[in-house]
Amino acid sequence: MPSAAPSAETPGAAPPRADTPAPTARLAAKARRRADLLAAAARLFAASGFDAVRLEDIGAACGISGPAVYRHFANKAAVLREILETASRDLLAGALATEGTQAPGEPVLRALIAFHADFALENRDVIRVQDRDLRALPAAERAEVTATQRAYIDVWARQLTALHPDDDAAAAVFRAQAVLGLLNSTPRSVRRTPADRAARRATLIAMAWAAVAAHA
Repeated sequence: MPSAAPSAETPGAAPPRADTPAPTARLAAKARRRADLLAAAARLFAASGFDAVRLEDIGAACGISGPAVYRHFANKAAVLREILETASRDLLAGALATEGTQAPGEPVLRALIAFHADFALENRDVIRVQDRDLRALPAAERAEVTATQRAYIDVWARQLTALHPDDDAAAAVFRAQAVLGLLNSTPRSVRRTPADRAARRATLIAMAWAAVAAHA
């Protein structure tokens, strides 16, 4: 059996180096770098398409070498998967939290609209990547992302049914998809500047509510 590693109390043990970052600091730095890589990848995929972007391009956008990107992601498809899975999971978690803290029907739907509008305004690149590059994921991973997105739509459909009890399930899903399509128009309708995002937010929310509240 191998001998135990020397502890701080073991004679002859090397004292910790003063310039060695604490594990929590190293983990935080790694998490920041990973987040930077994902943001850069979303921006590059949105601009040029998944197929045209190399892993080296993603690294260069963050000031690191291509090989260093492999410390965070096995390949380019893994980057795409994380972008889309993270967005889908975050949306579903936020929708379920909203549904659990608001009264059914109008209160939940107004909160969901504001929640998704903020997502759409801040994540134009992710929406464009989702629309164009979801197909690039392997079939099993694409199915997982799609299942999460369907669960998100189901939250909207439940609340739309509460608001429009005469609508059947198919009509509620159709209405949810139409409203989300409107909210997800931001890559084409809103410029990147914070001022334009702020100026368009109220209009986007008002238009989405009008679509939610409209009678068939």
